[in-house]
Amino acid sequence: MAVKIEKKIKGYAVVTPEERAKETAPAEPAAPAAPVAGAARPTADVIQMHERIERPDVLVGSTYKIKSPLVEHAMYVTINDIVLNPGTEHELRRPFEIFINSKSMEHFQWIVALTRIMSAVFRKGGDVTFLVEEMKAVFDPRGGYFKAGGVYMPSLVAELGAIVEQHLKSIGLIHDPDMSPAQRALIAEKRRAYEDRSKKNPEMSAPAAGQGESAEDIAVTGEGASFPPSATMCHKCSTKAVVIMDGCATCLNCGYSKCG
Repeated sequence: MAVKIEKKIKGYAVVTPEERAKETAPAEPAAPAAPVAGAARPTADVIQMHERIERPDVLVGSTYKIKSPLVEHAMYVTINDIVLNPGTEHELRRPFEIFINSKSMEHFQWIVALTRIMSAVFRKGGDVTFLVEEMKAVFDPRGGYFKAGGVYMPSLVAELGAIVEQHLKSIGLIHDPDMSPAQRALIAEKRRAYEDRSKKNPEMSAPAAGQGESAEDIAVTGEGASFPPSATMCHKCSTKAVVIMDGCATCLNCGYSKCG
């Protein structure tokens, strides 16, 4: 008997005699379900980030400001996130798109291209944290600059990468390893020792300090931290916080020391 197939064949499988016998055999009565203690837990499909997810009408996000000496006007970076599986234990917040706005138009062309590529990578899903290291590794041939707090930025793109890193940490996509209590106590102890030594020996302060000014008056102030103006850049945390203590170069920000 010929059967006309009117729909497109998407797949096929060969039915064995054993499977055909199981289909024709009478169904056995189902065993009574065992009582479950407590209420039954509802099951739901966990949605992961992928490029087929449509953009919702409303997204949550954050805006960051960049004031770089390489550009005349400030740049504002907005990263919007999508919330997956809201209201469940599998709720996730993932970056969905990025926008950069500024009055400076000389960088408009590559900024538009960069934001479109980054947004496409965000929507693709998977591990998007690689963007941070790739962007922070971009160096400007004209030289980098120090942002507030004495943190060295090798290029404007590198600072964009630092902002993306900061945002991914805030939504839990990147976990920054915390310093141990012993390491924090060691840094605080070295900081107090350096400040006490500077107070006892004012002539050991930085040459940048002018007459009538102390090192504290002109210290480089960052986000909740200040370091002596004579400090040099740390190769581990890229912050101008390395001072000479007891003959060893010691970072007052991350605790790195050449003497171990």
